[in-house]
Parts: sequence; C-alpha cells; structure tokens
Amino acid sequence: MSGLAVTHVGSLPRRQRVVDQIFAREKNEPWDRVEFDGIMAEEVAETVRLQEQAGVTIVSDGETSKISYATYVKDRYSGFAGDSPRQPPADLKDYPSFLERLAKSGGTPQYSRPCCVGPISPKDSNDLQADIQHLKAAMASNSVAQGFMNAASPGVIALFLPNQYYPDHESYLIALGEALKTEYQGITASGLSLQLDCPDLALSRHMLFTEKSDDEFLDLARLHMEVLNSALEGLPAEKIRLHICWGNYEGPHHCDIAMEKVFDVLMSSKAQYLLFENANPRHGHEWSVFEERSAQIPDDKILVPGVIDTTTNFVEHPKLIAQRLERFVNFLGRERVVAGTDCGFGTFAGFGAVDPKIAYAKLRSLSEGASLV
Repeated sequence: MSGLAVTHVGSLPRRQRVVDQIFAREKNEPWDRVEFDGIMAEEVAETVRLQEQAGVTIVSDGETSKISYATYVKDRYSGFAGDSPRQPPADLKDYPSFLERLAKSGGTPQYSRPCCVGPISPKDSNDLQADIQHLKAAMASNSVAQGFMNAASPGVIALFLPNQYYPDHESYLIALGEALKTEYQGITASGLSLQLDCPDLALSRHMLFTEKSDDEFLDLARLHMEVLNSALEGLPAEKIRLHICWGNYEGPHHCDIAMEKVFDVLMSSKAQYLLFENANPRHGHEWSVFEERSAQIPDDKILVPGVIDTTTNFVEHPKLIAQRLERFVNFLGRERVVAGTDCGFGTFAGFGAVDPKIAYAKLRSLSEGASLV
C-alpha cells in the first residue's frame, strides 16, 4: 500500500492470558519467568502480525509486557515502593457525577502507583532485553523493517510516582534522567527507535500543577525537557520519537493547556519524530498552530499527528483521515509527515475504551487513509 508511513503511539490491547501474567507479577503471586517470557514472545509476535495486517509500517510490541507506560519502572529500577493516592485531573473534578460514573463503570484502572522512597538505579536489564528480543523476532517473522519501543520519560515518572526521597522536584527529575539513560541507550543500540512518552508536558498541567499559572507550568515543562534532552545526549535524533498528550481518557478536557502554549517546548526536543493528539474534539483544531508557526518547526523534525481517536469505538473514514493528514502535508511536505494515533489503545493492562478488534479496524482505516494522501 503506497502513501504516507503509518505508525501509532505504542500500546495495543492485550489478551487475557497476558493480563493474568502481568497481574500475577504485580500482586506477588506465584510467577514463573520462563513461562512469562514464552507467553510474551508469542503475544508480541501476534501483535506485530496484526499491525502488519492492518497496514502499519512502523510497529511496536504493543507494550505487551508492561502494566502501564509509566509504572513499569518499579520492576526495573530500585527506589520505588508502596502506593500513592490517586489525583483525578481537574476537568473530571469539575464534573464529579461523571467522575463517579467512570469509577463505578471500571473506568479507573486499578494498579499500584508506588512512591520514590530511595535512590534510583537500574536493577538489571532482563526485562528490557526480553522486550527487545521479542519485538525484533516478531518483526523478522512478519517481514517488518521498522519498529519502535516505548520508554517512560523522567517527567512522566515524576507525574505518576511521587517523590518522597529527593530534596526537591528538580533533583528527582535529574536522578530519573541519569537512571533511564541505560534503557534509552539499550533500545537505540538494538536498532529499534526509542519513543519517549511525555504526557507530563501537557497532562500534568491539569493533574499535578493545577495551582500554578500557565507561565509557571511552562517553566517546569522546560525543565522537564532539559532533563530529558540531557538523558538523550549522544543518541541519534533520527532514532528518537516523542509523544505529548493531555490524557488518554474520555472526558471534558476543558482544562487542557493549549498546544500553542507548549509548542516551543515541544520543538526544543532532541527527538526527530513528534507525536501529538490531533483527532479528538478538544485538539482537532490545533493543526492550524503548526501551519501558522511552520517557520518555527526545525527542518529536521517529522510530525506524526494523531488522526484517529483512541477513546472512541467510531472507526474513522479513510477519507477523513486523508483530509486530516493533507492539512499537514500541504505546508510541510510528504516526507515530513507520518500518520499516527492520538494515543495508545492499551495504556493500562486489562483496560481499554476501544474494543480490541475495533482498535485494529481503526488502524486499518488509518493505513487506508494514509494511502490516499
């Protein structure tokens, strides 16, 4: 299928036997490493097959082995323990009846969010090396040339795993950045692209830093980006992707900080590929920010706008997808646009708003729309 390259944000639906394995490990129940790795290898192979079948040209492992895109670090790094209180986003607090409905319907994933209670350092590379091996094997068996692997940014860990050890927020970020270098280097050294998940650059405005002004938040966002860029020092920009988002949940989102305000922070990333929400009703209009400020987009950047929503079971029409992509192609050129998704389809193991089969139908529609451009 000719047309634009097609990718997605990373996480994909996990089958029940994967969820069972992940939560057995999470709950410290009897757990066998060999059995776990065998199941993950088979499931990643199937996930890559389904992506290839749907027309995705730059695939991931679906984050199959991870319980979530941020809290998985507690299994790979020392210094984390316990649990922490949940902090609902400000937009949901404004509508408590809707927040209550989400909670009662199972719309709030249940998993531990530990705190940082000691010095952070990598435990070992077993989980990472297993993930890399499984994805590369799946790509080879499905004749897929390009793949990427997700990793948490220092900022998103700080957002979801509160600091109770380091003297201040900046010290915590710096420690995280130093510890994560090994993971970042391991992924790029394998030949895979590295994707940094950075909802802290947008979501944390209405989740963690609600008492600050936009200007104060942007100072913090710049700090987050500086720490992240430092952790990426020496890695090839063309092998790095960065995803910014405002939270992968259905909700009012009226408290989301505007793309126009975080634009400069986003453009300061060392990553060559920039992924962002542009399909959902709250951010679908913001393509115009990129057009109006196209002269400020560095020449090496490739934009990966989300052109399908990941919180609804509507399957977007390929022509709508093509129209959304053409807006970017018209001012940036075909070689600097890749078709993407707003966010992931399986942000948390065992939880997803979109039916698994519909998720792949949406990816098929995404590839069909990209072929029309």
